[in-house]
Amino acid sequence: MSNESAAPRGVSRRGLMLVLSSPSGAGKSTISRRLLAEDPDLAMSVSVTTRQPRPGEVDGKDYHFIDRARFDQLVAEDGLLEYAVVFENCYGTPRALVEQSLRAGRDVLFDIDWQGTQQVAEKARTDLVSIFILPPSAAELERRLHTRAQDSDEVIRKRMAKASDEISHYAEYEYVVVNHDIDESVAQVKAILTAERLRRTRRVGLSDFVKSIQAGL
Repeated sequence: MSNESAAPRGVSRRGLMLVLSSPSGAGKSTISRRLLAEDPDLAMSVSVTTRQPRPGEVDGKDYHFIDRARFDQLVAEDGLLEYAVVFENCYGTPRALVEQSLRAGRDVLFDIDWQGTQQVAEKARTDLVSIFILPPSAAELERRLHTRAQDSDEVIRKRMAKASDEISHYAEYEYVVVNHDIDESVAQVKAILTAERLRRTRRVGLSDFVKSIQAGL
């Protein structure tokens, strides 16, 4: 059921930007996939990048692939909500596409780190809902990194070393979910999303709706 189906007549909702951040292995990607699969009113933010497409990647679905000149132009025009340079490749979130979704009442999911979240907060704090995903323990985080068998032992050691710095930024987020159990964590994030969708300041036309009730009293 759409989250708009129960809205009072004449009342719509501005979309929100849902940011999930976590150290690698804490479960952020799994939670994101579940949310996207189960919630038709939530869409993944598609970033722009200057790197070349990898085999199987689709322009406009995985990334918007652009050249460096266009990327620099977007930065100069303040057309990116956040951006970063990673290994000489540029990545960023196009403001216009996100704004279009928010105006249409669609929520946009972001998979970005604490630095990207800070940038988004500076430009669009009222639309932002930020959640930090924590592992239940350091030992469990390391176990999960080994279990998924995506990285070498050396890479895992680097990820564990980086995790401490990433976790130190948890207090910059509005909500914190400790991922003991993936089903429970998904349910908690959904509860946050439901509450934020009902926030008075996101309800467009609510004032006139209330006045119509008062007029009939």
